[in-house]
Amino acid sequence: MLFRSLHSCKLQSLSLRCFSSATPFVLKPGDVLRKERLFTEEDVLQFSKVSHDSNPLHTDSDTARNVGFEGPLVHGMLVASLFPHIISSHFPGAVYVSQSLNFKFPVYIGDEIIGEVQATNLRENKNRYLAKFKTRCFKNGELLVIEGEAVAMLPTLTVEHGQ
Repeated sequence: MLFRSLHSCKLQSLSLRCFSSATPFVLKPGDVLRKERLFTEEDVLQFSKVSHDSNPLHTDSDTARNVGFEGPLVHGMLVASLFPHIISSHFPGAVYVSQSLNFKFPVYIGDEIIGEVQATNLRENKNRYLAKFKTRCFKNGELLVIEGEAVAMLPTLTVEHGQ
């Protein structure tokens, strides 16, 4: 018998089941996994280097302000990297199959971001599980900045305590 440690979370008037314990549980549609992160200037510089994205909107305050932003932007793909991190930290050996993304609002260095994946569909496929997730990132806990869908092949539906 698996024990669950549940607490209710409310986002945009939806009641979601959220898991906050290291106790393993079996993933079901509707379950939500989250990760909180604050992106730093060093994160942006390192991502710029590894991705070869040298757009000055990410590194130069004047350039960002001249086009209407408050300051340098965190790369959207860096913020969206929370989704595969959440999935792989709870399901080691997961294979990321696809991701769609809609960028709604900018993310700036120092913004507190909460990434979440919500299981919407689970299907067994040759001793593995094809999982579809609703993916969302919120700035400062409330403003939706990224939304989309992800599909991953999971080795199991038993959720491990993520990092």
